[in-house]
Amino acid sequence: MAGTAKRTYNITSLQRALRLLQLFAATERGLAAAQVAKLSGLPVSTVHRFLVNLETAGYLNCSESGVYHLGIACFSLGQAALGQLDIRRLSLPHLQLLNQLTRETIHLTIRNGLSAVYVEKLDSPEPLRIHSRIGAAVPLYCTAVGKVMLAHLPAEEQAKVLPQFEIKRLTPNTVGSLQELQTQLQKVRRQGHACDLEEHELHIRCIAAPIWDHTGAVNASLSITAPLVRMSIARLRQLAPLIQEAGLKISRELGYRDPAGTNYQGVPAAGFGRNSERMEIRTDTRLQKRLDEKRATVAPRSTLDSVATQAVAGQLSKY
Repeated sequence: MAGTAKRTYNITSLQRALRLLQLFAATERGLAAAQVAKLSGLPVSTVHRFLVNLETAGYLNCSESGVYHLGIACFSLGQAALGQLDIRRLSLPHLQLLNQLTRETIHLTIRNGLSAVYVEKLDSPEPLRIHSRIGAAVPLYCTAVGKVMLAHLPAEEQAKVLPQFEIKRLTPNTVGSLQELQTQLQKVRRQGHACDLEEHELHIRCIAAPIWDHTGAVNASLSITAPLVRMSIARLRQLAPLIQEAGLKISRELGYRDPAGTNYQGVPAAGFGRNSERMEIRTDTRLQKRLDEKRATVAPRSTLDSVATQAVAGQLSKY
């Protein structure tokens, strides 16, 4: 019997309410009714009715100054959604071990359109550490977690996705063109991991590895992120096998079956050759030199929190 086509329904009022909630998700300072009306293109009177209903249901709260923020109901839904993500549950022991071994911030991300969304984060116990939060979205084209997912897209899908980016230089090291991005992605796919050398934010470096699902697709990644002062090029090279191994172990728990005796793209499991390593050193040195020359012209972004060192809560899970 032929399958019946799935019916679609468009409830206008529901769609509008969901779009309004998305506006609040994109701002941390909240929005007044007039700002919501301007961003949504809806009349202020209509916006006001939506906002009042969303506030009554707990999805928004309103300050005395009339500024609306996401409410506790949104938080509860988000926490429930995170709890239902199998990848988050399966990855946690591996993330905890990486956090213990490196003493750096560990992220787990999933792809959402042109962005990578943090679905888990383990903080570094060091006094100087990274400011980020679960639920935040970062661009795919200039982050390690994003580039490693882009690099493993099927060729046809990658060809469709890349032209959609509005490439902007966020730092002197940010990729400047689609051609440059494609070259980086070829390198990422070849070596099995991606690096962010202050490409998204100054003073921050990151290394990420892909996570495959049972179909062999890469829609998730994990990363080790640290301040520049603790993340030298030499240390990035040392961490590469560690994070690639963690990514592969998570992938296997998700049902991925890699070819025996090989890693990611058929590269012998022994690792990098000397010539490849020297090439990486030369490339990274040029990037760092360019950054040092231009650093004075770019205002640093306050992304590091100096806080007292905290002990890691509880015992870290083991395999």
